[in-house]
Amino acid sequence: MHFLWPQLLWLLWAIPVLVLGYVWLLRSRRQPALRYANVALVRQALQPGRVWRRHLPPALLLAALAVLLFAAARPQAALPLPTGQATVMLAVDVSLSMQADDIKPSRLDAAREAAKAFVRQLPDGARVGVVSFAGTAQVVQPPTYSREKLLTAIDALHLQHGTAMGSGIVAALAELFPNEALDLGEAAFMPLTAHAPRATPKPVPRPPATDAGPAATIVLLTDGRSNFGVHPLQAADMAAARGVRIHAVGLGTVDTPGADQDDWSIVLQLDEDMLRQVTGIAHGDYFRAGSAESLLQVYEKMGARLQVQMRETELAGPLALGALLLMAGAALLSLLWFQRVA
Repeated sequence: MHFLWPQLLWLLWAIPVLVLGYVWLLRSRRQPALRYANVALVRQALQPGRVWRRHLPPALLLAALAVLLFAAARPQAALPLPTGQATVMLAVDVSLSMQADDIKPSRLDAAREAAKAFVRQLPDGARVGVVSFAGTAQVVQPPTYSREKLLTAIDALHLQHGTAMGSGIVAALAELFPNEALDLGEAAFMPLTAHAPRATPKPVPRPPATDAGPAATIVLLTDGRSNFGVHPLQAADMAAARGVRIHAVGLGTVDTPGADQDDWSIVLQLDEDMLRQVTGIAHGDYFRAGSAESLLQVYEKMGARLQVQMRETELAGPLALGALLLMAGAALLSLLWFQRVA
């Protein structure tokens, strides 16, 4: 929590001063009252129930004043609020390893079904786009409100060679921020070997997304390790610089026996360490899905999270309303018990 006008918090020192003044006033009135009072009336007034009734309305008024002074400093806090205006980019790995059938009927088929269920779960006000990546990355469906177009795009995903995870992230960012003209260039065709430079487009500095901007998220699904294109950590830096969260789903087991496709040997290795680093940089979450059922559960959980967004919210209004309710309560109790407001 922080305050727009923190200097006004000094006014809260008036509360203990008023409490001391109230105590002094009670004591100054007590002696003359006891000098001329009827003993029976004094005993009746000092009954436990009447003592706390006497002090409750003033206590409520002091509490209301404290809350008003606190509200005057204009406190702000990040609160989870429902949102229906999010923009989500689904980045789906379509490398040849996605044909593995350790997840039935295959990893790609399970990913398609989970992605379609995820799209149906999101609110109508959320825009969704689809990016596929293998040796290169391509936009299958730009962000749209049309669920029919999205389901068609997801069904059209097909297998290719290679895994360019970072390029998939940058392609998604290019759709989220079209005015920046992000370009993969030749980086999409560079193998990530120990001797090859890891090229990436130069990131454009941009402040994190605020209440005025769209809530943008990339949901990354992969079953392997990146071996082409933009380095995933550099792509994650670019996303974080633009206030875009990345949630990642690791599909399958960490080390699955290899598979063959058209005389190509496919090594199935899930790079969980890299995915955790990517989501850590981009302030997202990493999930492991080892079955079609767990994959559906992961997407369901992410869908629920994307419908709630942390937003900086000013609390002065609710606090002022609370102070007014305290004042009204003090006045009502005073009228009921003592037939007077003050």
